[in-house]
Amino acid sequence: MKYLVTGGAGFIGSNLVEDLVEAGHNVVVIDNLSTGSLDNLKKVKEKISFIETPVMGISEIVQLKNLDGIFHIGAPSTTALYRDNRLLIGSTVNEFVKVLELAKREGCKVVYASSSSLYNGNKPPFREEMPVLVKDFYTETRYLMERIAELYYDFYRVKSIGLRLFSVYGKNEEAKKGFANLVTQFIWSLKAGKPPLIYGDGSQTRDFTYVDDIIRGFKMAMELDIDCDILNLGAGKSYNLNELVDILNKFLGTQIKPIYKENPVKNYVEDTLADITKVRQKLGWSPKISLENGIKKLLEHGQNTPG
Repeated sequence: MKYLVTGGAGFIGSNLVEDLVEAGHNVVVIDNLSTGSLDNLKKVKEKISFIETPVMGISEIVQLKNLDGIFHIGAPSTTALYRDNRLLIGSTVNEFVKVLELAKREGCKVVYASSSSLYNGNKPPFREEMPVLVKDFYTETRYLMERIAELYYDFYRVKSIGLRLFSVYGKNEEAKKGFANLVTQFIWSLKAGKPPLIYGDGSQTRDFTYVDDIIRGFKMAMELDIDCDILNLGAGKSYNLNELVDILNKFLGTQIKPIYKENPVKNYVEDTLADITKVRQKLGWSPKISLENGIKKLLEHGQNTPG
């Protein structure tokens, strides 16, 4: 099979690319390297086609023919980026339209990354049928992508599945630097002998999901015959940030207490927790890696501090 992976040099994308290559697939990667790195692809660089370009130009690239599927992970995925540059809303949506147009031309399916941030303002556990409230530029962008995907199915029968990802962590986050998941950022701090920074009192909770489980969900969403849908991908279990620091201290043999600061973020998401009933029913997917085992795998891999 021939797959396109946008954002394939980034954190989640590179893990997916490596998995697809190991399974024997032909993979084309597009990435502008804004929060990714070619170093993330060093294991498979001789076995893939890599194109350094923004997603906007994909339909004109000659290699993008005879595609069997598109994994779109190349959309900016951090709230702060959209607050600092509101024009990113339009460019992100337009790039997604280009992806859908390519899928229309090639007659293939799109599996794309959405976000659990769409549930901001709802009470967990979060279910796919919950209303999306107006809380943030980033979430509005992702919600618009979901609705446009539905229109492309209604008008042109372009199949797609949007996966609302919860707090994903794992290997290859170094290039994300300050945008990396809190699990990774806290590991970097503790390994450097520095206290992790927590906004608020640390009672806020996150549904931490290891990247290997996420990759398995992406592949299943591509392979199974589902025309157009939105699904949660999360662990279905949450931890507060104080618990996370305690767990990491135990693994690292440290006893470093966090620093607490007043939270400056408006409309901050206090708690996340995935209801994974629908994805279990539709995909037969459920997480296999607990937070403790995920941290163990991450540390065994050797999580380096960003350069």
